[in-house]
Amino acid sequence: MSYKPLPPGLHIDTLAVREAVDKSQYGENSESLYLTSSFTQPDSETAARRFSGLEDGFIYSRFTNPTVASMEKRLAALEGTESCIATASGMAAVLLLCMGLLKSGDHVICSRSVFGSTIKLLASEFGKFGVLSTFVSQTDPQEWKDAMRPNTKLLFAETPTNPLTEVCDIRVLADIAHEGGAVLAVDNCFCTPVLQRPVDYGADIVIHSGTKYLDGQGRVVAGAICASHALVKDCFIPVMRSAGMTLSAFNAWVVLKGMETLGIRMKAQSEQALEMAKWLEAHPKVARVYYPALPSHPQHALAMRQQKGMGGAVLSFDVFGDTPDQGRKNAFHVIDQCQVLSVTANLGDVKSIITQPASTSHGRLTEVQRQQAGIRQHLIRLAVGLEHLDDLKADLSRGLDTLI
Repeated sequence: MSYKPLPPGLHIDTLAVREAVDKSQYGENSESLYLTSSFTQPDSETAARRFSGLEDGFIYSRFTNPTVASMEKRLAALEGTESCIATASGMAAVLLLCMGLLKSGDHVICSRSVFGSTIKLLASEFGKFGVLSTFVSQTDPQEWKDAMRPNTKLLFAETPTNPLTEVCDIRVLADIAHEGGAVLAVDNCFCTPVLQRPVDYGADIVIHSGTKYLDGQGRVVAGAICASHALVKDCFIPVMRSAGMTLSAFNAWVVLKGMETLGIRMKAQSEQALEMAKWLEAHPKVARVYYPALPSHPQHALAMRQQKGMGGAVLSFDVFGDTPDQGRKNAFHVIDQCQVLSVTANLGDVKSIITQPASTSHGRLTEVQRQQAGIRQHLIRLAVGLEHLDDLKADLSRGLDTLI
């Protein structure tokens, strides 16, 4: 049974629903879930060609599975890259990125404002094996440029950052990387390709935690690297095949279903987040709000150009507190009074989520690293979902209005 290929030039919302590998002989309308560890081969010669890479074909679900391939094909289409490789989690994607590109003696430049686990992985784990890392200001291109060395192989940024929503100029960082013979990888978890496609601004690699908005309902853990065919084939697939940071077929299928509603969710949640940010900015118990779509954000103009005029669904805010201990106490008070918001370290769900980053997402960093990243004790992160805004405001008011 043969099927017509999709025509070129389709809108991203259509690709999010339709792009996948070919249907099976049964003509299923929803992408199939292939729950199998291995695939039988028609004969020994075909098996030999497929195992050696001379012929395409599904072999073993540690590195080839039709459901996972559908998810990879769809995400690559959304991000505008030639290829994609899925991983067991977002951090597995960062691990695969580094294992595929770096060796002892190589140098990485990374924003000091990225997710805490990314900082730990680069500074501590890869540092054990002789990979050198320099952490710089997210927003100061001169620091990135000054940090370049002859052995610099990778520049890594997330934009906006977690949790302070700092925005970097992707085009400027791409130029710095390419002038020095390095590649730029951008974590696009907060924006997704609905709001921002880093390759359109010169990035070489896009990293995703599919756990977040790609799934969108907090059901599974997943990750991905989107890049050129050459990078995926030559750098990442060999490591995946040996090391097995494998995305399960079931999790890939869940993310496939999640991507079908990605566009409408991102737009709706971004609109909700903007209204929430405005409300928080006017609240007398809130010292500062961090959200790219607010005119008060330092990179507001850049974010609106780079993020299709939307700020995303994550914001952070400071409650008042004269000392770190008081700031922590006040942040905990606001969080603990919530009856609707979920207190969990995830984000990207249709359920709104609230956390104190200093004790959760960045809790394993040293106090010096937290200070360098701007993660203070009175900071609260809010990932806005799809509940009614009046209920979310009332929930936050329980804590904010009772702060002393």
